[in-house]
Order: sequence, then C-alpha cells, then structure tokens
Amino acid sequence: MDTLSAVSGLGRALVQNNALLLPDAEAIQRQAQAANLSFVEQLVLSKKMTALEVALFASRLFGFPLLDLNAIDPEQLPKGLIDEELVSSRRLIPLFKRSNRLFIGTSDPTQTSAFHAITFKTGLSIEVVIVEDDKLSKVVERYRQEATSAIRELDNEDFGELEFANPDEEPAGETLQSEVEDAPVVKFIHKVLLDAVNGGASDIHFEPYEKFYRIRYRVDGELKEVAQPPLLLKDKIASRIKVISRLDISEKRVPQDGRLKLVLSKHRAIDFRVSTLPTLYGEKIVMRILDQSAATLDIDQLGFEPEQKTLLMEAIQRPYGMVLVTGPTGSGKTVSLYTCLNILNKPNINISTAEDPVEINLPGINQVNVNERAGLTFASALKAFLRQDPDVIMVGEIRDFETADISIKAAQTGHMVFSTLHTNNAPATLTRLLNMGVAPFNVASSVLLIMAQRLARKLCNHCKAPVDIPREALLRAGFSEAQLDGSWQPYGPVGCGECRDTGYRGRVGLYEVMPITEAMTRLIMQNGTAVDIQDLALREGMIDLRHAGLIKVRHGITSLAEVVAVTND
Repeated sequence: MDTLSAVSGLGRALVQNNALLLPDAEAIQRQAQAANLSFVEQLVLSKKMTALEVALFASRLFGFPLLDLNAIDPEQLPKGLIDEELVSSRRLIPLFKRSNRLFIGTSDPTQTSAFHAITFKTGLSIEVVIVEDDKLSKVVERYRQEATSAIRELDNEDFGELEFANPDEEPAGETLQSEVEDAPVVKFIHKVLLDAVNGGASDIHFEPYEKFYRIRYRVDGELKEVAQPPLLLKDKIASRIKVISRLDISEKRVPQDGRLKLVLSKHRAIDFRVSTLPTLYGEKIVMRILDQSAATLDIDQLGFEPEQKTLLMEAIQRPYGMVLVTGPTGSGKTVSLYTCLNILNKPNINISTAEDPVEINLPGINQVNVNERAGLTFASALKAFLRQDPDVIMVGEIRDFETADISIKAAQTGHMVFSTLHTNNAPATLTRLLNMGVAPFNVASSVLLIMAQRLARKLCNHCKAPVDIPREALLRAGFSEAQLDGSWQPYGPVGCGECRDTGYRGRVGLYEVMPITEAMTRLIMQNGTAVDIQDLALREGMIDLRHAGLIKVRHGITSLAEVVAVTND
C-alpha cells in the first residue's frame, strides 16, 4: 500500500475499485510528473481509459453530477472568479454561480486543496461537477487565452506614431525600466486611449473590483463597458497611467490628480485630465478627454432655437453685465461659454478666464488654472483680473459669496462677466445667488441673462425609425392638443453599426434662455421666489427645458424618452 500512496487521489480510487491495475497507475503517475500533466490527462493519453469512462467512474464513486461541456457556451462562463493560473494548473473551470454557490467543472474531484483555495478567495461554497477531460482541455485553453488576449493581441500592433509629450519628465531608473519591459501593458493602454478618442468618448474609467477589472467609456453621456482585462494586471495598468501622468506611483493611499498629452500627429494633440482614487480593491482611475478638435464652438450647431440664439447674442454683445450658465456636471456649460467667448474674441477685446481646470485652449484668451492648494482661488484670480484691464471675464464656477460678490461688482463696473452655477433651471439661479447672501439689488442690476441647459442624445440618422406613441403619453410629456395635429412624426432609436447599436449618435443641447426683463427686476427686488420668477418668465415667452426638448422631438432630432429622461428634474 506504500506504493499506492504515491499515486494521485483519483488513481488510488481507480486501483482500489479494480478499474486500473497498480503498475499501470504507478507508470501513469511517473509519466504525468515528467510531462507536467495531470494524472487524468496522462491516463487518457495512455488509452487505458477514455475520458468518458473516467468521468462516469468519478461521478458514480463520488456522487457528483456529470455534465457534458458541449452543452455549455464558453462565452457565458463567469470571468474573473478564478485566477487563470489556477484554471490552467489544476484544470478546473467556473461553470456558473447561483447565489453564494459556485459550480466548478473538473475531471478530478479529489483535488480538495484547490477547492479550499477557491472557497477561501471567493467566499463562495463550491459545488463540484464532473466533466470529461478531453472537453475540459479545450475549455481551459480557451479560458486561458481569453484571459490574456486583451494584452497579447496588441504585441503585433504598430503604434509608432503614438507618443506622449514631455517624455523626459517621466520617472527614470528602475520604475521606467519595469514599464518598458511590460510592453503589452503599454500597448494595451495606448489602444484604450486611441479607441476612446476615435469613439468620441469624454471619459475613460479603469475600475478594479474584488473579482474582476473593467474599463468603461462614457460616450454621449452614457457609460459602456469596453474591456475586462485580467484582474492580475490592475496594478501594472495603474502604474503605467501614473507614470505617463507624472504622478507618484509609490503613493496608493491618497487621491492624485495629473495631466498628460497624447501626441497623435504634428497637428493634433489631445490632453487628458487624470484622477486616481484608492478603493477597496485597488486604484480607480478616471481620465477626462480634453479634445479641442471635438469641441463645437459654432453657435449654430449647439441646438439653440432661433429666438433663444437672438436673446443670447443680444446679451453677450452688451458692454457690461453678467451672463450665467447653469446645469449639472457634463451638461455642456463649458462649450457654451467658450462659444460665447469665441464670438467676442477679437484683437480689441481683452478676455481672461479662471477655470478648474482649463479644458479648451483658445488662442487670444488669457487662461488661468485655479489651484486652491497654492492659494489661487476663483476669488483671488478675479481680483487679479480686475487689475489687468479686462473687457471680458469668465469665472469657471461661482461657489461662494466672495466669488459671487466680486463677480457682480465687476459686472457693475464696466466688465462683461460669464460664469456657471449648479442649479436645476434658470429661475432657481437667481434665488441661489440670493441665498449666498448677494443683495437683491445687486442681482437685479448686474445679471443680464441666465441660461440653463442639458445635453440630449441625438437619434442616429442611419437607423432611426418612426414610432407610435399614445396620444395620452404625448400630452403627459407636455405637448398641447394643438401640437398633435398629425403634421409631424416622432422617431425612436433602433441601433446599427454606425451608432454601435445604441440608436443614438452625438448630442444636442436643450436650452432654457431667460433674459432679466424690467418686470423680472421688479420681482427680484420684491424677493420673489423661484416659482414666481419662473411663472413670469413663461408668461414672457421663455421656452423651458422640457419644451425645448419637445421641439427637438417634433423635428426628429431626438426621442421622447430621451427628452423626458434628461429634463425630469
């Protein structure tokens, strides 16, 4: 029996149940060790038993269910639950997960140490399922290839023209050498950045979790998963991004902010704003793409209705006063403001901006990056601007009373001031200023116009199709009976190759443009509420966000569902 102890667990069971002779089992064990194969692999290769015979024996003896792997779609196997190394070395694969149970496919149910390791790492209860070893080999190989294909496939790709600006500022020595040696990781990150730029993404998210690692792009305001690299690469990917962003790669406990410039050609370079955040399972990295060539600074392409455009143009051409733009993060406020600045950007005009950070570089405009840690706040930048003989000033955001107070005083003393606030609509912006402590008289005498905005996805022109929407739903959305006269047709998304099967491609602005009229000035002086101001603005003909969206629906530019979603404040 001493010689039998040298044979694997399944081999001993076969010998003890007279399914295999002891000398054969010992010979197969030696051959398996020499060839670095499992006992079952070598047993099948020796033709002493077929893979099906081994599977039937194991299922009957140990009482585990038998599964035909041909009935399983390899694409549906759970990813990231078990390390690729364990899958390859112990020849077991995750089949599916039910609640806190993980079903593992194996041809050798005696390798209990591997099952304990999986339980320890995943916290899941293991359910063993017997599978045929020859079919298991194919699935293990495919699983192993898929786990690393995102990296290996890039080895043959040519990124000769891709470079980062100021490479001499990257860390040198051992850190840089280790990054160079990880060429597949470097190429993979380059490909992720290029695909994001070419796909029109605004942000890239690198997100580590306990059992998987994913990369998502934000395109047209929607996040979409684009890759799941092997979990074991999360630290290498984070380190490489931090190297090219000139961040401290040894510091993983606190958030960091950086920038990098991707040089695509002699005439095109794209800036990325990089933010790292320590999470439970590693560093999450978000990269904001600052592609100046993608920023539309043509007012006719932004989505204004004719009367809204007229009101805005009249306001920004005034010699002094304040124009405020409001909306949530990512609603296009920066592009709208820079469109106005671009119109005013002439040789005889001095324009200065304070931003956090500068997202669009515009020649002829003096741009300042706010750095609060260094003491350069919006308020201090504003004070400095007023000593620089400005005509037009843009403040990235009014966050506090001091910034609001200086901005209003600048608007009252002969300067045109542009800025943003975070409020849901235009009328609420006035009460927000009052709540900051700005006197009603100062608000009424300085603010010329307030513009609220949202971005709605545009229907793909290649695949959009007419849809039938019940009359009651159209009325609930805000259409009037007179507008439902049958002269127009609503459209909805379908999905095609041009729009990556989303049904939408690009975005259009929905605007609420509210000029401060004499009647509104009197209402502000009487401490009118946001509701009072909104009622007056609507009576004076203001198009609110919802009805601006409904106009786009009538013109077939976007869908009713999209308008309801983005204007449902």
